[in-house]
Amino acid sequence: MTVETVREVDTPHGPARVHSELAAEPRAALVLGHGAGGGVTARDLVAAAEAALERHVSAVLVEQPYRVAGRRSPPPAGQLDTAWRVVVEALRENELRDVPLLVGGRSSGARVACRTAGDVRAAGVLCLAFPLLPPARRSGTQPVSRLPELEAVDVPLLVVQGANDRFGIPPPARRRAVVVVPGDHSLRSAYVELGAAVGNWLAEVV
Repeated sequence: MTVETVREVDTPHGPARVHSELAAEPRAALVLGHGAGGGVTARDLVAAAEAALERHVSAVLVEQPYRVAGRRSPPPAGQLDTAWRVVVEALRENELRDVPLLVGGRSSGARVACRTAGDVRAAGVLCLAFPLLPPARRSGTQPVSRLPELEAVDVPLLVVQGANDRFGIPPPARRRAVVVVPGDHSLRSAYVELGAAVGNWLAEVV
């Protein structure tokens, strides 16, 4: 049996909204953020949350303040990171008290989780559709890889990436597993494969 709650958390950039599904006797908690223009109902986030709950890991989906306010375009990275830190600390003090904390998200949300993993004392990071290379610029300037954001994470990290993701596929490394599944950046067509990858990773890190 799980307990579902929805509440808002005040941040310096407006309220964030937290959707929690808490396991009865949680072994850990997984906190996930959404992509830049999407929300917490994205198919890959739902699959990851279900995989967590199957392994007695509480699942929490976080809506950033700009999405709660009805905007689609994200603010600068610094604002996203600040709001995320505030939300995660609020969760630590309340519903996720005394359990190991894993963080992650899809696309932009995965980048936020990587950049702040040390600040929130995460025990692991889950990246769904990590946008390794930004879109090419019209000027022809070579896009700068975001691989350093992954390499800065010093806890177990799982990347689940679509085989045809237009943003590229990150390489595996020590403490960084990369699972390639059918589909593109949306990961819509890999519900089963994604859930299995997340479940297997949780079995290792929790």
